[in-house]
Amino acid sequence: MTKTIVVYHSGYGHTQRLAQFVAEGANAELLAIDAEGNLPEGGWDKLAAADAIIFGAPTYMGGPSWQFKKFADASSKAWFTRQWSDKVFGGFTNSASFNGDKQNTLVALQTLASQHGGIWVSLGLLPSNSKAATRQDLNSLGGSIGALAQSPSDASVDEIPQGDLDTGKSYGARVAAIAAKLKG
Repeated sequence: MTKTIVVYHSGYGHTQRLAQFVAEGANAELLAIDAEGNLPEGGWDKLAAADAIIFGAPTYMGGPSWQFKKFADASSKAWFTRQWSDKVFGGFTNSASFNGDKQNTLVALQTLASQHGGIWVSLGLLPSNSKAATRQDLNSLGGSIGALAQSPSDASVDEIPQGDLDTGKSYGARVAAIAAKLKG
């Protein structure tokens, strides 16, 4: 059995809700980065023991939140000792705009995983981009690197489109399944 950790920062609760769906799909443990950019006690040990790590961060001003960036910078200790080498990685993000430069955030997460010598898992879903498509469909935002979600700035956490949440759940399951295959 593989161990998957979803490590994420959420500023207003929207990314946390998406993280919960990703974790449900992956049968993963959630590990929240706090408002100061720190992990809880034992968090680094949990990441070291994981077979798969899924990063989650909101997209603020075209990139991950500063709290996630602080976590990423602090991961240099794991990088130096190659603790995360050959682990399976994935990532997801949320922002208020349909685009909101989410791609930049996913590229930052993918780059972090690659610097650690990790194996990145793509979303693996075709975009829902026909005239009949709705926001309730899987991958309605057309992601490929990882899972995307959009929640208007004045929306509650309960108003994230179900299609985005279901995309996150599907992606979590994909990351965990690939980690299980590689663990053999």
